[in-house]
Order: sequence, then structure tokens, then C-alpha cells
Amino acid sequence: MDINFEGIILGMGAFLCIGMWHPIVIKAEYYFGTRCWWAFLLVGLGCIAGSLFVSNTYLSVFLGIFAFSALWGIHELFQQKRRVERGWFPKNPNREY
Repeated sequence: MDINFEGIILGMGAFLCIGMWHPIVIKAEYYFGTRCWWAFLLVGLGCIAGSLFVSNTYLSVFLGIFAFSALWGIHELFQQKRRVERGWFPKNPNREY
């Protein structure tokens, strides 16, 4: 009986990617608003391209997970704007709304 750690390793990578993007979205909206959405798009597309050309399966899958987490971050960035408008998160006092 073989024990496969691939699923656990990739699951942990997905968990860490999602966990990392959550505070990035919050901080990005706080400091830049939604106008930085294109940076999330560039990161996502760059990681998708990298995932296609990396020969290591683990790195390719991790880049794919990272890419789609970044792309989902665009949606979350606009959702975060709504959360701030509702008062669920603090507004940046140094930024005009």
C-alpha cells in the first residue's frame, strides 16, 4: 500500500494561497481602492503563463492555484469596497471616496 502525499501537499499550497490573498485584498483596497485591479489581473495572467511552461508538476499546479486566487482577488477587491461602504471594514482616512 502506497501513501500519496501529493494531495496533501497541493491542498496545503491551495490553503496558503487563499490565506495569503485575503489580507492582500484588504490592504490593497485600503491603500489603493479598486483602481489596482489590473495588478491582480497581471499577476494572474503571468502565473497562468508560467504554469503552462514549468515542467515541475507541483510548481505548475501551485502557479495555477496562485493565478486563479489572484484572479478571484479582483472580484474580492470590489466586494471589499462594498464591505467598507457598509462599515464592516475601516475606511482609509487619507483617501478620497
